[in-house]
Amino acid sequence: MKQTIDNPDRKGMVYLVGAGPGAEDLITLKGLHCLKKADVVLYDRLSGAPLLKAVPETAEFIDVGKKPNHHPVPQEEINRLLVEKAQAGHVVVRLKGGDPFVFGRGGEEALALQEAGIPFEIVPGISSSIAVPAYAGIPVTHRYLSASFHVITGHEDPEKGGDSVDYGALARLSGTLIFLMGVSQLPYITQQLLENGKNPYTPVALVHRGTTPQQKTVTGTLENIVERVKAAELKPPCVIVIGDVVALQPMLSWVEKKPLFGKRVLVTRSRQQASQLSQQLRMAGAEVMEIPTIAIRPLTNQQPVQDMLEKLETYEHFVFTSVNGVHVFMETLQAAGKDLRWIPAAATITAVGKATAKALEAKGLRVTYMPEVFTGEGILEALTPIVAEGERVVIPRAEIGRPQLVEGLTALGAEVTDVPLYETVIPAAEEALLKEMVKNPPHWVTFTSGSTVHHLMQMLKDAGSVFPAETKIAVIGPVTAAAVREHGLNITAEASPHTINDMVKAMVLEITRERSNSNE
Repeated sequence: MKQTIDNPDRKGMVYLVGAGPGAEDLITLKGLHCLKKADVVLYDRLSGAPLLKAVPETAEFIDVGKKPNHHPVPQEEINRLLVEKAQAGHVVVRLKGGDPFVFGRGGEEALALQEAGIPFEIVPGISSSIAVPAYAGIPVTHRYLSASFHVITGHEDPEKGGDSVDYGALARLSGTLIFLMGVSQLPYITQQLLENGKNPYTPVALVHRGTTPQQKTVTGTLENIVERVKAAELKPPCVIVIGDVVALQPMLSWVEKKPLFGKRVLVTRSRQQASQLSQQLRMAGAEVMEIPTIAIRPLTNQQPVQDMLEKLETYEHFVFTSVNGVHVFMETLQAAGKDLRWIPAAATITAVGKATAKALEAKGLRVTYMPEVFTGEGILEALTPIVAEGERVVIPRAEIGRPQLVEGLTALGAEVTDVPLYETVIPAAEEALLKEMVKNPPHWVTFTSGSTVHHLMQMLKDAGSVFPAETKIAVIGPVTAAAVREHGLNITAEASPHTINDMVKAMVLEITRERSNSNE
């Protein structure tokens, strides 16, 4: 990460941004916009590390995170840094978990900025006080159970001296009580409420790391919740919810019932392609790890590409076998000063797979044929009645491609041009991620091509590690499956048809079956 350079001629600005309760997609649109234009970001441990990916790589990143009983960067120093960076002419984002003004000390930071004459804006965030209970299936208000909710700090400033929370008043309230940052104080909180007359059978829930894939909910009553939390070994951060609405949790729980909840899944696609698969896995409840095993690189020998471009108007059939092939073909076309008008209007466009078809249509090319089976043999079977003897076929694809399709079309009498546009290479080593994978093995690894298999195995070998024995494997199709078996590994789930959607469905089916068997 590059550090920004002071610019005294530019007026600085500070945004106090609420990152939301934990899930990266719960930040507001304005909060995300502020991150994208930041020169400096001061972030804490609950503000969501994945959100930092939205920040320009040239920005300066300052970790001012605080943990229970461990504050390496005092609040006064954070205030000073905000003022200093803004005075240097930077756009500064103070990224805070939840909402800046809900026990986030955002008020103190805003006062420091105001005193220094620094312009600032407050960007509200979704508070964990309402979001975390919602993700656990607990409505903080309910027409028949609770007409109000009350948010209380469970960790008061020790410098204040004494307890300013009126537990007598809280015990008399019929509304929902929500304590933030109160895990270590749970025995004291429950004791005070009981001593002040709160019903010992009042339902209580603690939600650990709510809205994230690590979410865990423990329920009980005022008289037994301390023992249950201790038995469950819950650690901060947790939100404590006390009130009759907690009784709805078993019926309204939804996140923890998602099919892939609690499963850690490794995605091995290229950095550009990982998002689609990662998003689907997260929607199914999984915790996603991304280790790109593929990088796309243009070939040194561009002569075959140049030859293809010169003959572009002569081809009667275009066959695209991957999304990467589509993107690189279009980039090559543009770089040569050509566009889609150079492709004959009567030419057929064949796409292997729905994703490839979608990529073609997004570029303005209407797909003529899409084989039902996404293998070399399946493609050949689909093209056999279409391609006549003597017709010219071009296949723009990766350098390493299976020969069956070319051989089969040639046997039909077609004139086939197999054009290598790019090569897939192993990206720069993701050493930290590989170490984390071995130390904390994923439950599943997803492979979407033979290259992702071979490259991950080589990366592990270079790092002195091996594929985790307990990790299950999901593949997109038979070609990828063959690559997995080359390394002596077993496959648990295979997509059919061979698409990203169906690979996730195959994983869900297998996990559902396992859970069903374990409950018998």
